Amino acid sequence: MVTILKYELSAESERRSIHLPIIDKVSTPVGMVLLALAAIGLGLATIYGGMVAGLMVLVAMVAIPAVYAVVVYPIFGIVVLLIMGFFLFFILRFGINFPLGTLMDGLEALLIVGFLIKLKQKGDWNISTFKNPVSIMILVWIGYNLIQVANPWAESRLAWVYTVRSVAAVTIMYFVFVYYLRSVEAIRIVLKTWLVLAVCGAIYGFKQEYIGIAPQELADLWSDPMQVSLLYINGAWRKYSIFSDPVSFSYTMVGASLICVALLSARQSLAKRIILVVMIGAFLLAMLYSGTRGAYVLVPASLIPFALLNFSKKIMFASCVAAVFIIILIIIPTSNPTIARFQTAFRPSDDASFNVRKANQKRIQPYILTHPIGGGLGSTGAWGARFSPNSFLATFPPDSGYIRVAVELGWIGLLIFCFLMYSVLKMGINNFYRIKNPELRTYCLAMTLVIFSLNIGNFPQEALVQFPNNILFYIAAAIVHTTYLIDKKETAKSVKGNY
Repeated sequence: MVTILKYELSAESERRSIHLPIIDKVSTPVGMVLLALAAIGLGLATIYGGMVAGLMVLVAMVAIPAVYAVVVYPIFGIVVLLIMGFFLFFILRFGINFPLGTLMDGLEALLIVGFLIKLKQKGDWNISTFKNPVSIMILVWIGYNLIQVANPWAESRLAWVYTVRSVAAVTIMYFVFVYYLRSVEAIRIVLKTWLVLAVCGAIYGFKQEYIGIAPQELADLWSDPMQVSLLYINGAWRKYSIFSDPVSFSYTMVGASLICVALLSARQSLAKRIILVVMIGAFLLAMLYSGTRGAYVLVPASLIPFALLNFSKKIMFASCVAAVFIIILIIIPTSNPTIARFQTAFRPSDDASFNVRKANQKRIQPYILTHPIGGGLGSTGAWGARFSPNSFLATFPPDSGYIRVAVELGWIGLLIFCFLMYSVLKMGINNFYRIKNPELRTYCLAMTLVIFSLNIGNFPQEALVQFPNNILFYIAAAIVHTTYLIDKKETAKSVKGNY
């Protein structure tokens, strides 16, 4: 007799088994007949309609079950969203003429639809799960972005349409993540996927460093003078791995390394500790190859709240050792261009690009002060150049997530955004001290460090606008909340069991 391992990937499930009802349905005689007919249809479509028709049928055969799985099995959908977030730009570099950005919006929409269906089916409209200051600030933030359509200073309404689509969808995903990541098993799956994908990114970064950038990618880089000016430094290319740019690459590596640092502070077997140390080293080395100065300061900066939150003699000793090592690395004379660039991150006054950013920020201050609700979503950067090329803001390089918010949404929008970031960090710190379960406490710490690092990194660069970090930020914010919910539920059960 064959034993079938069953497991339901849901927020409520606490069983360690996997069960896909669709497999049972396909295994029936009717399912077998349908599969046979589909195979015959694929063959006929290829014969009479050519390769394109056959491929279209094949895509439909894959897409329909995939859509079903994303809606019905949300953890699977979240994993797919993570994978696509990491590999989106890697796929685009193959020259595939397909709107993959729209595909990401579609994935997010499917998860939101599945979320609403679950709420309706279970009648689970209890808002206590989402009741916290972060949820309120997220709703305020989304609402403020929506009313920007009426901004009288906006040069283009079409820029708002393109920008708000991605901003609103990604932000709403916080509620989806909170609802579905309410089990330890679900959090483990997501964090393991996160780290595995980060390892893939690090490996491809090493490939670019030691073997070289792929000829097709290199040709694309040389064809764009702007890319050459930004990425070709001192006779060497900054590495971007599978990501959109070196900034996204480096910030993702920083986040993954901080998760490993937090996991290392918990009780682990020797084998796991060795693996975590190796991963930390790989992530930080890959980060150095990106050549992103803004990322270099994130790990030392994040170790400060790590040491304060997780205060112990062992942690303080390890933090002091790390601090001494970093100081030596900063001051030691070197001819290595990677280390030399790392050192300049801690001497910003000697950095020409930092001084240019500082001058740009000084130049835009009068505009921010005189435009309390900003110049409109999408008024700067690529969308500004596309939809309002002759406007003042279209030529302004924001270079900073906070500056972009201040310019596009005004100082009022900047205040709302800062309150949102403050509420997320405050929730992380408070929940860390409330949680009693060591594993959940470690996950909360890891996510709080990731959120802290992305907030620091959002000042010199734009940390929260590009995949995968925009998704990872809201996953981290959700886990910070759900770890406390799970722990509170476990504590209530144990107290009830004692009576």
